[in-house]
Amino acid sequence: MRPLIPSSALVTAVTASLLLAPSAYATPQGDNGTVKIHDATTGEELRRNEPKVCSFYLDAFGFDATQQVSWHIEAWANNELAKGEIVKSGSLTLDGSGHERTADMTLPDGQYKLFWNFEGENGKAKHKVFKTDCPAEEEPADKPGKPAEEPADEPAATPNEKPSEPAPAGEQPNGGASPTESAPASAAPAGQDGGSGGSGDLAETGSGAPVGVLSAVAAALLGAGGYLVMRRRKAQQS
Repeated sequence: MRPLIPSSALVTAVTASLLLAPSAYATPQGDNGTVKIHDATTGEELRRNEPKVCSFYLDAFGFDATQQVSWHIEAWANNELAKGEIVKSGSLTLDGSGHERTADMTLPDGQYKLFWNFEGENGKAKHKVFKTDCPAEEEPADKPGKPAEEPADEPAATPNEKPSEPAPAGEQPNGGASPTESAPASAAPAGQDGGSGGSGDLAETGSGAPVGVLSAVAAALLGAGGYLVMRRRKAQQS
């Protein structure tokens, strides 16, 4: 005859098995956290991953208190680097709640992969693939520009008239002859001169005839008149 098992002992055995069973399937210590890629403008309290960023940081949640972490980022695709080349790396200590973040960082546009290793991990490192894509830089709005117009080398307007030139000597401003300039003397008739070959040393009458010519004509007339008078007297006497 088989001995009967006390009911109290059976209850104790079942309770113990139920309490110990979950521990066999619990997440290994240290592997229960997660890491996210965050844009630099995203708050670190948000547990979301952003696979496309420009300036960014790494944000860890749910790890063991004061756990030590080491991480690195490798070039992956769509950039000028060889795949697997390490472009960033670092380490940090998580706080009492298993949370911490890195400083902001940037990378050239392309695709990269994060590898997150931590103290007490039981398996592979945690990883995230992400892409950096920054907008093209624009010139600052306050950058000094080129002057709209360069200073003109010449005056903008040319005077309509040139400054009046001084009148030549001997002329009045209105084009008339100077008061001190006399009218040119009348030219002497061809072949007539004052007897010395020059005509500029003889005075002229109001009619323009030389004084010497008039004197000679007068003398000739007087001589002819005297001759006629003498002949007439001789004819009367005879």
